[in-house]
Amino acid sequence: MAHALHFSISLSPPPPPFLSRRLSSKPYACSARSPISSVHSVSPVSENRLPLSKAPVPVVLQPTTVDSGVMHLDVAMEVELRENGPRSSRRTKLVCTIGPATCGLDELEALAAGGMNVARLNMCHGTREWHRTVIERVRWLNQVKGFSVSIMMDTEGSEVHMGDLGGLTSAKAEDGDIWTFSVRAFNSHRPECTISVNYDGFAEDVKVGDELLVDGGMVRFEVIDKIGPDVKCRCTDSGLLLPRANLTFWRNGSLVQARNAMLPTISSKDWLDIDFGIAEGVDFIAVSFVKSAEVIKQLKSYIAGRSCESDVAVIAKIESFGSLKNLKEIIQASDGAMVARGDLGAQIPLEEVPLIQEKIIRLCRQLNKPVIVASQLLKSMIEYPTPTRAEVADVSEAVKQQADGLMLSGESAMGQYPEKALAVLRSVSLRIERWWREEKHNDNMELPDIASTSLESVSEEICHAATKMANKLEADALFVYTKTGHMASLLSRCRPDCPVFAFTPSPSSQRRLNLHWGLIPFCLSFTNDMESNLDRSFSLLKARGMIKSGDLIISVSDMLQSVQVVNVP
Repeated sequence: MAHALHFSISLSPPPPPFLSRRLSSKPYACSARSPISSVHSVSPVSENRLPLSKAPVPVVLQPTTVDSGVMHLDVAMEVELRENGPRSSRRTKLVCTIGPATCGLDELEALAAGGMNVARLNMCHGTREWHRTVIERVRWLNQVKGFSVSIMMDTEGSEVHMGDLGGLTSAKAEDGDIWTFSVRAFNSHRPECTISVNYDGFAEDVKVGDELLVDGGMVRFEVIDKIGPDVKCRCTDSGLLLPRANLTFWRNGSLVQARNAMLPTISSKDWLDIDFGIAEGVDFIAVSFVKSAEVIKQLKSYIAGRSCESDVAVIAKIESFGSLKNLKEIIQASDGAMVARGDLGAQIPLEEVPLIQEKIIRLCRQLNKPVIVASQLLKSMIEYPTPTRAEVADVSEAVKQQADGLMLSGESAMGQYPEKALAVLRSVSLRIERWWREEKHNDNMELPDIASTSLESVSEEICHAATKMANKLEADALFVYTKTGHMASLLSRCRPDCPVFAFTPSPSSQRRLNLHWGLIPFCLSFTNDMESNLDRSFSLLKARGMIKSGDLIISVSDMLQSVQVVNVP
């Protein structure tokens, strides 16, 4: 049995051709809406495309099969459990945006070994061929090296943003400079200090005297004149202009909403990207600038129609004023949410962002939806090897609020120190979580009933009872045997002091559970005989040094509606 559980790299098949194919590691034309930036000059690239050395060679990887005698667990988590024990394992999940700094096989493996639970692909940047190669590499690491990294695809969205900068990665706007923002298409040489805008109604919607914010206020302009399709603006706060940066307008202290009335939430490009994501089998699709629950419902229906076997979760990105007006309905319709603070901070007063973040985290937990806190967590680490103390405090607050996940954007995609940035998230999460348990902070959040059937109500009550019992008895771990992952998510919602070992027979369910706070997902086949399941789990876990004799385990399942308390033999 021990031999069956061993990850033997020497016996693995030789790496497929895509592993040796080089993706460009140079900075690429990118959008400031997800802070992926560089101040270095590069060769021009056409319309936000990542240069590839050659087109990817199609590689078909067979889906993971579940051997009844094998338990699949992320190898990085296995090392953590073996070295530190279950109660000291990290509860907060970590999401890394993949870009030129981290697209190589070695870099991806370093992130996976460092604790990356989810790899995010930002469809604002790069070709689909580039993203396909990254997906292939992550899947290969999962299957050959024993990781279990999930893949999230993030759509571009349809908000107003700048075009490229003629191939440059940045341009400096100084105080007093006059820049032209135009809806014209420049087929030839672009005039100096001129930037294209993606929204045809741009010049009609803005007025002289309006304030234009680029990338949430990183650069500010005042509108001084309108000439046909051109809008003349004077720079009032200097800074770097980055390709495809988000644009917002304020008038008399209020956000101008009319400018995006003609833009759909999911653009035609987004639909093509969504088709690509479904075909590639991504685990999550994050939808940008969601304004209503109907958009989420439409997308979930579309995914179900495209593939009856698809198990793609839909994440609603809360990053606009329109999202906040329908917040509860949007979260209820989705499979999770992301607090995209960068773009959100451009549409609401800055002092409101921390309050909105906490509100979204609480609401997601009450509705049993995982939530990710994103944008500018460690932005200084794009250039520097250590974060500011204010950034560490910001990360600590998100962990205290018990968000399910934290996300790196430019820090991991384009930054000079992606592994160090991930290490900071990991170490801060571990320290704050330990402090929370040591200080025995009471979790006073009221969790409303969310069940729609009597059977689901029973599951909710069982999870509440199991959590209280585990906390009072200081159990080493909670075990849950779940075919769909739902009961595991209910335990995560209760935020127990000990980790939750979630056993599921489905590899896709295992990867989806990667995003839930406190869950350690295992892929393991099991039967309806709970005694047999426990005996086999104990044997497999002990053989790999993740639990030991005498450990106290609280066990539940969605097959047998009961709570079992048992010591590991």
